[in-house]
Amino acid sequence: MADALPVIADVPKALKPPVDPATLKHKDLLDGDFWRKVPAYAAVDEATFLDHRWQSKHTITRADKLLAAIGGLVPQAFIDDVEAGFRRAPMAVRVSPYLLSLINWEDPYNDPLRIQFLPVGSRFLPDHPKLGLDSLGEQADAPTPGLTHRYPDKALFLVIDTCPVYCRFCTRSYAVGLDTEQVEKVQLKPKADRWEKAFAYIQSRPELEDIVISGGDSYNLRADWIAEIGTRLLNMPNIRRIRFASKGLAVMPQKVLTDDAWFQALADVNALGRKMGKEVAFHTHFNHANEITAYSKRALDRMHGEGITVRNQSVLLRGVNDTNESMGLLIKRIGHINAHPYYVYVHDLVKGGEDMRTTLQTALDLEKYVRGSTAGFNTPTFVVDAPGGGGKRNAHSYEAYDRKTGVSVYTAPSVKPGKSFLYFDPIDQLDADAQARWADPAEQEKMLAEALALPPR
Repeated sequence: MADALPVIADVPKALKPPVDPATLKHKDLLDGDFWRKVPAYAAVDEATFLDHRWQSKHTITRADKLLAAIGGLVPQAFIDDVEAGFRRAPMAVRVSPYLLSLINWEDPYNDPLRIQFLPVGSRFLPDHPKLGLDSLGEQADAPTPGLTHRYPDKALFLVIDTCPVYCRFCTRSYAVGLDTEQVEKVQLKPKADRWEKAFAYIQSRPELEDIVISGGDSYNLRADWIAEIGTRLLNMPNIRRIRFASKGLAVMPQKVLTDDAWFQALADVNALGRKMGKEVAFHTHFNHANEITAYSKRALDRMHGEGITVRNQSVLLRGVNDTNESMGLLIKRIGHINAHPYYVYVHDLVKGGEDMRTTLQTALDLEKYVRGSTAGFNTPTFVVDAPGGGGKRNAHSYEAYDRKTGVSVYTAPSVKPGKSFLYFDPIDQLDADAQARWADPAEQEKMLAEALALPPR
């Protein structure tokens, strides 16, 4: 008979009351065959649903395909609204069966995943008058097409212009995906000659140490392309860090689970980096806790088993993660599956995305709330990617913020010294007087001048 465990005497009295296990919602991950509630997938078994090729083949790109998939779950009026949204959207629409299965079709208008990926015509707001299609000025900082060199030691390499799904709030709607009725895209196809020019530039600049491999989405790179790009960059003496950027884990974890060739290529690049004393990381993009399922965790577990560092970058979205509860749960759940919450971006000025933007004040309040709720390395930094090419600035580092007109002022002394960059709250969130001023072009310029004249805090 085994010895009884010793009784521990003098257990210190708890200073905090015990936590109710029911409050640990971040550990409750959706599992099982939840996709069967969607009529089109009712007979699909798990092996089929986990096949990344099946997921890609059955992505939704048109309103009639959406109707065929969810027929009977929503009224025709909703489908008509989506069809109107497709016509007005600057981004082509592409939604995986996995993602479609996570939407609450009993309340699609308010579902946080529907908001991100399926436009509805009735919810569009007029674009902000200061919006530009390439609002972050990436092309202006590109020495060669698809390579943005803005920060002293880092460059953004846009290797491809497609994604496993398309987000309504995409900063790169100027280039990503197919042409739409609203936007004729800049071409950033994965062409060898364009890549070679980028490689040549990167190797010629000794100050470059950090390369972000993005697009589009590195999820859509072939296995041999993952190997080629990763190996070429790691073998450059000046490069110390590379990161593959992807929305894929959030919308199609099946690729990590079943595309063994692609995953092995990524794992091999990571192993090569470790052998060379260089960092390889994978940056992904969860925006709401409902996007994180047991399948997400299995995919992250596989990456963790190979020693692949995964960081998450979220976008602050109205109706998605703009409350203390939704942002707090998201951050805790990301940490639970072994990804590090890294950034939360204040929504860029994006064509067709005004209904998803929040005020800067919302970001400031959320950062104050989440700070201290978990470990510091699992607490994201809230940032504004300054319009016009100022780069990422801590949201709270503004020089001035006129909450009445919604204009905030940032500077970027290490990126573009001596220049000021302006961010703008969504007009519909301002009071009636400010909205009236924004409707008058002459008043718009006065408001910018007023913000720039405010004393730095």
